[in-house]
Amino acid sequence: MSKRLPEPDLAYLQRVLLEMLAIPSPTGFTDTIVRYVAERLDEIGIPYELTRRGTIRATVKGRQNSPDRAVSAHLDTIGALVREIKDNGRLALAPVGCWSSRFAEGSRVSLFCESRVLRGSVLPLLASGHAFNTQVDSLPISWDHVELRLDAYSTTRADCDSLGVAIGDFVAFDPLPEFTESGHISARHLDDKAGVAALLTALKGIAEARLVPPIDCHPLFTITEEIGSGSAAALPWDVSEFVGIDIAPVASGQNSSEHAVSVALQDSGGPYDFHLSRHLLRLGEEHSIPLRRDLFCYYHSDAQSAVTAGHDIRTALLAFGCDATHGYERTHIDSLEALTRLLGAYLMSPPVFATDAVTSQQSLEPFSHQLEHDAQMESETRVPTVESLVGKGEGNA
Repeated sequence: MSKRLPEPDLAYLQRVLLEMLAIPSPTGFTDTIVRYVAERLDEIGIPYELTRRGTIRATVKGRQNSPDRAVSAHLDTIGALVREIKDNGRLALAPVGCWSSRFAEGSRVSLFCESRVLRGSVLPLLASGHAFNTQVDSLPISWDHVELRLDAYSTTRADCDSLGVAIGDFVAFDPLPEFTESGHISARHLDDKAGVAALLTALKGIAEARLVPPIDCHPLFTITEEIGSGSAAALPWDVSEFVGIDIAPVASGQNSSEHAVSVALQDSGGPYDFHLSRHLLRLGEEHSIPLRRDLFCYYHSDAQSAVTAGHDIRTALLAFGCDATHGYERTHIDSLEALTRLLGAYLMSPPVFATDAVTSQQSLEPFSHQLEHDAQMESETRVPTVESLVGKGEGNA
């Protein structure tokens, strides 16, 4: 049995989650959230560095410095950009990240101009039932059929120009967070600010308990996951294990739960590493952590983007269960607690393979086994013998 880890500080988790939700951070507009998370790392006492654009690369020193491991959560969220300034003073939008305009309709938003912030609402083109009757129910669902109405005098294109509105301005959607007595947490942008909060809480627990991990670990906080690049250029160390932290869809056909942490065994990029994934599953069992296995069919993660970028690393994905992903999302404190506990257990666990400290192996001796050869390869073939087939052919001639 592994050493007992400190209980997660769930009050801290919920506080930093609420504070992060209050910071708009659509992909491309993440400087403020980067500063916030860097300040939290300063408080915990974890050193870090920033890339040019703002990815945070931190280091928790272990008893040995190779092989390294990394864990990653992303700070960016879905959002929108101004695509067109219309003659009537309304604004057409283009989505940032992959999400449906269905969830944009009716939202309150902030528009970030060069020198000011304007408030407004995203509405369908036919928004008034009193004016358009049943046509409001037959309007197609697409970004071409919604527009941003500013809370300012803007009835012409010239009005928008005078307000400083420009094509390419960022639009952030209000998170509308609600934490209920039942333990449910509802908000936009839980993806992935809830994952960030869980990682910060796990790091805080390890630091306060003065625990030293077996190997160096590099917490990463990326800023472009929602558009696919994420951690592609974020790994300067000799990282052999990479665990992404993200959102698990709770829906029909999925196995994830709002009351457990999910180990995703495959996403759109293919299967995750066999050995690292099962290492996480074993840790969950050892520490009695509520856990689910799942596959995500329409999904990419920081871990997958690192492999696509050419890194020779083992990858796995941990995810908190969430209903209505990329919409008005809901999770439960149970899932975030389970994620935090499993992260702590992983950070304090030995490497999956000590031999991963080297980038290549010169023999099969240290190479891994998924199943022993004799168990995987049957000793007898199941196909008919050549003689039986040839004999039948000659007899029928």
